[in-house]
Amino acid sequence: MESNSMIQPESEARNWLELPAEVMFMILVKLGAIDILSSAQNVCSSWRKICKDPPMWRVIDMHNSGELDADMYLDYNLESMCRHAVDRSCGQLVDINIEYFGTDELLQHIAHSSNQLRRLRILDCYDISDEGLTEAVSKLPLLEHLEIFLCSFDVETLKTVGRCCPLLKSLKLNKQFYRGLRMGRDDEALAVAETMPKLQQLQICGNGLTNMGLQAILDGCPDLESLDLRGCFNLYLEGELEKRCAESIKVLYLPHDSTDGCELSIKTINCHDCDSKDVDCSSGFSRIGFFPDYDVDYHRFFGDSYFLDDDDFPRYGSSGDDDFLDY
Repeated sequence: MESNSMIQPESEARNWLELPAEVMFMILVKLGAIDILSSAQNVCSSWRKICKDPPMWRVIDMHNSGELDADMYLDYNLESMCRHAVDRSCGQLVDINIEYFGTDELLQHIAHSSNQLRRLRILDCYDISDEGLTEAVSKLPLLEHLEIFLCSFDVETLKTVGRCCPLLKSLKLNKQFYRGLRMGRDDEALAVAETMPKLQQLQICGNGLTNMGLQAILDGCPDLESLDLRGCFNLYLEGELEKRCAESIKVLYLPHDSTDGCELSIKTINCHDCDSKDVDCSSGFSRIGFFPDYDVDYHRFFGDSYFLDDDDFPRYGSSGDDDFLDY
């Protein structure tokens, strides 16, 4: 029996190619560098034209949303992909985020090509040396925001950053803290206080600074408005120091404050769970680690090497056609 219900005509499919170029630009720019270079630019000639426009690459985000794993390394050469994105910016790059795969050579390429850079984020890049960071920042006098997560640089390198980047107003210097195993030390705090007087925001989670180092920061950075001290368990805020922080800092996170809603979370790892030969766990103390707020394999930080050798990575395309590069 035939139904009496009205049959609605099928709606006409939207032709995305008819969108104005300005609208398509706003959509594509939200994809991020990896998706643009690996897929979006190959959809059609009009999209490829937009994806090659230098303004598309003023901000390069190589953030992988926690999905960076061995399979991604096998699929892409992220360093080559990042170099190509920097080249496409034609000197207009102002903001770049490199995570896990950064090297001295990549950082030099960024600094040499992007003297207008305002923001640099480095996360867990153990192939970037003190010399590499020092040479790079010497070419970035306009840098205003620097984020260094889970990297170990010498205190002299930190001082060089402050001297070479006089406009620096935001610093995130986050690392792991070993409760009970690490004695208080103020060398990094003193370096910040001595060389970064224009800081307005400082996140120094998991640091070993003491009250003396905090006092030096407050004295040396009079414009400081936001201070994040989570995981700085050698601090004992009381009396005049506590009062000064409360009165002069608009946004203040204390050592034991929760990391809920923050891009970093604290994970406590008991020593009997650790199989690393690099860290002495004989004392039985727990270790407090600051990690990106997504799942990262435990061995990335405490166990066997997670990375493949360079020979295992796909190499940069040699066809000469930058529209279809083999990363």
